[in-house]
Amino acid sequence: MQPAISAPRSPVNKFTVLTIEDSNTIDSELVDTPPLTPLVPALLRKPKWERRLSKLLSISALDAQRTSLLLPVEIGTTDTSELHSIKALLNSRATGSFIDRDFICSKGINTWTLSCNMLVFNVDSSPNKAGQISEVIDVLLHYKTYSERMLLAVSGLGKQSLILG
Repeated sequence: MQPAISAPRSPVNKFTVLTIEDSNTIDSELVDTPPLTPLVPALLRKPKWERRLSKLLSISALDAQRTSLLLPVEIGTTDTSELHSIKALLNSRATGSFIDRDFICSKGINTWTLSCNMLVFNVDSSPNKAGQISEVIDVLLHYKTYSERMLLAVSGLGKQSLILG
């Protein structure tokens, strides 16, 4: 057996270095790149008491058929245990429970501030002129032998002091 004197040459060397064009010959433009943003927006964790509120609130002082019921009730604050008598409007087609801002101010009741304001609409889908809800109160509602703990959204209600949805 004789040793090979030379190996046949390959027409293309696959390990050769690639040629690189000079960077001065390429026209480069500045490209505006958007700032990096997370793909998933950060979720804001709301306090437990705030999660008890409805996602969309609508308010109504009275319906056209006058089927609403006005009852004398008492509300007790959960932080100071004060009792206040108030008139409550029931069955008004509202999707939330509201208390008048002027009543809260006159009685000096403590409120909780929401992490973000909530829009309020009238039952006819128009925006409520009292504006957005930015605070609530936590109360115990008493009517005769019935009691219930609830969050009331603070809003300007005019003549009505309390609307229960």
